Amino acid sequence: MGNVKPLAVGIVGASGYGGVQLIRLLMDHPKVEVVYLGGESSAGKSFHDLYPHLTDIVDLPIEAVDTDVIASRCEAVFLSLPNGLACDIAPKLIAKGCKVLDLSADYRFTNLATYTSWYGTSRTDTDIAEQAVYGLPELYRDRIAESHLIGCPGCYPTASLLALSPLLKQGLIVPETAIIDAKSGTSGGGRQAKVNLLLAEADNSLAAYNVARHRHTPEIEQICSELAGHEVTVQFTPHLIPMVRGILSTVYATMRDPGLVRDDLITIYKAFYRNSPWIKVCESGVYPQTKWACGSNNCYIGIEVDPRTRRVIVMSAIDNLIKGQAGQAIQCLNIMMGWDETLGLPKVGFYP
Repeated sequence: MGNVKPLAVGIVGASGYGGVQLIRLLMDHPKVEVVYLGGESSAGKSFHDLYPHLTDIVDLPIEAVDTDVIASRCEAVFLSLPNGLACDIAPKLIAKGCKVLDLSADYRFTNLATYTSWYGTSRTDTDIAEQAVYGLPELYRDRIAESHLIGCPGCYPTASLLALSPLLKQGLIVPETAIIDAKSGTSGGGRQAKVNLLLAEADNSLAAYNVARHRHTPEIEQICSELAGHEVTVQFTPHLIPMVRGILSTVYATMRDPGLVRDDLITIYKAFYRNSPWIKVCESGVYPQTKWACGSNNCYIGIEVDPRTRRVIVMSAIDNLIKGQAGQAIQCLNIMMGWDETLGLPKVGFYP
């Protein structure tokens, strides 16, 4: 690192799965120093009290959340909090000159009425929300580079939108025919105890949940509408699968041109993502597995065309805690700072 001073970074909500992933990744980041960990219920404890496997790596206490203290120490702050809390903290940190990366849903929506209708929290920070940039680098890299507030996408929208974006942007599908069938590991439900995430409940079982009413639906539709140039409604169904990490999102849509074949679409996808180092478009006949992405910031995309139904089928696999959460937030920070967007992020998964 030489004589260059590292970027001072804080994490609010450090005790959850998103927080611990951020810490694990940032500890290996060559241009960053984690100087603050914040939380409410865990304030006063050492971080290694919660995660003993990090005893020799993280020697920081978890402190009460105080925006004056945070701003005095940190140049950039990750907010890894439940929905509805970041909108109270972010405006204060931005006013004090901090860059803010919010991992909750609070700053993902351009229309706060949509947020309120799906998340139930009334908002008064309209001016700040209008400044936020949706943190999907593969689509909004230039905007992220100029922003001081990033609304980092959810894990389901990340996998689904990366699968859909080239189709919508190039006008290759009838947008309203898009169906997203997505499956997530149990870590997507967070660290707090929930009956449906108990081993006895989740193991050896597979089930859909929040059918036709999952909160990630309007987030997906917002970006799809922007890409298509008109309002788009999609069908999104999430499933809980008995594994810890990973998302597989399978997207079906009717093609406008039935003459396009699989290899045509693979060429289109590779061109669309030619400047996106984390997107791996699979070769013909190869379909991605979540295990490939586990532990990395990669997104693997496989493509098939069914000429009988005139549908394209796109499969997208990510690690929900890395590319779907902490890794993507760090990717955004890299872009905000003018660094290589791959800096400090794992390029190879845990496989097997």
